[in-house]
Amino acid sequence: MTVVTVLNDLRAELGAARNQGPRPTCLAFAASDAHAALRPGWEPLSCEFAFYHAQRRAGRPPDSGATLDAMLTTLRHDGQPAEPGWPYLAATPTDVAVWSPPAEVGPRFGRLGAPQAASVDGVIGEIGAGRPMILLLMLSRSFYAPGADAVIREAAGEAPEPARRHAVVAVGHGTVSGERVILVRNSWGCGWGDAGHGWLTESFIAPRLFAAALLTEDVDVSAGSAAA
Repeated sequence: MTVVTVLNDLRAELGAARNQGPRPTCLAFAASDAHAALRPGWEPLSCEFAFYHAQRRAGRPPDSGATLDAMLTTLRHDGQPAEPGWPYLAATPTDVAVWSPPAEVGPRFGRLGAPQAASVDGVIGEIGAGRPMILLLMLSRSFYAPGADAVIREAAGEAPEPARRHAVVAVGHGTVSGERVILVRNSWGCGWGDAGHGWLTESFIAPRLFAAALLTEDVDVSAGSAAA
């Protein structure tokens, strides 16, 4: 088995990896978990609330993925409650007219955030400073089947697939056989990789990383109402 030399690992700041199921909500999970990691203790935040308001802001239906701009705007202006405030729905809502948050979701927590340069150096720098990053990737087949060592390398002739886009959280970095690797937290449950995490080699992630974002200080959203 491949041995990973771990240089930074932020997994202790997060709970068990969560599972988005078949819905296109990966960015809501990545943003929610990055947000929750910055708060005291570990309390999962409502992905459903964040996804709903991001889609409303962008004018997108619940069966399409969210945009990074809409998600960051949602965290800043609408915030999100703890997971019990609006628990995640297992299936995509079929009737948009009745897809709406409960009347009372509890306290909402806001967070500032901004896009960052999408580079391996930048990701490693932020992780080294103790800050998880939201990463947007183009996937390819190797990502779907991590080996027993949870290290993901591109196979010979394997190219990024622009149509397969996915969001994860970068939570660590290290080296494998002299090559830099980034540890990512996925939202496909604990059965993927190492309890929901995988080490992406630099040769795999560098050509597939097309956007990144960093969440920063918290912001009070209690004075305003969430976007309708």
